[in-house]
Amino acid sequence: MIKSAKKLRRELESAARLDPGLCKLLNALGCPAPRARPPGFETLLRTIVSQQLSTGAAAAIWRKLEKSCRGRVTHRKIRNRNDAQLRACGLSAQKIGYARGLANMVAAREINLDALAKMESEAVIAELVRVRGIGRWSAEIYAMFALGRADIFPAGDLALQVAVGRYLSLPERPGAKQTAALAERWSPHRSSVALLMWKYYGAATLD
Repeated sequence: MIKSAKKLRRELESAARLDPGLCKLLNALGCPAPRARPPGFETLLRTIVSQQLSTGAAAAIWRKLEKSCRGRVTHRKIRNRNDAQLRACGLSAQKIGYARGLANMVAAREINLDALAKMESEAVIAELVRVRGIGRWSAEIYAMFALGRADIFPAGDLALQVAVGRYLSLPERPGAKQTAALAERWSPHRSSVALLMWKYYGAATLD
């Protein structure tokens, strides 16, 4: 994802030239904060852990996992911990299975996370969804925040669907397919617009 606030604003200003309505959002809400994560196993596992959880709940589980792993969470440490230890961190049985599956794939070199940086975004997504527990949303989030892809819009994200529907004054919340089609207007700046729309979703009203 874009690491510099200055560059993020430039991206949003470029998107606003494609869709002038974004100027109102940007002026009213201010520029969202950049988000970036280092690529690799730890970030991908954290994406899995955060699925269907609030930000606070996911952060609490991750802190416990880091403590259990004595700092950095690696595929070797996940493989060396038993189910009871992972459950004590707050992971469900399903997510324990996902974590172990990812760790085993990395250990067996069935997936090369380092190679993703040189792949096209759709190829990255196709590669990641081979991992049990990684759907398109998780793969897109990883591509945005860990690989810095500038033109990703996770249309399956409920908050983005609500925000886009509100922004465009649609009578109903658009589904993933419609949201993806609507977001085409912001290409090649869709990742930055997604950050703005997430911020818009959290705002109460926009006068």
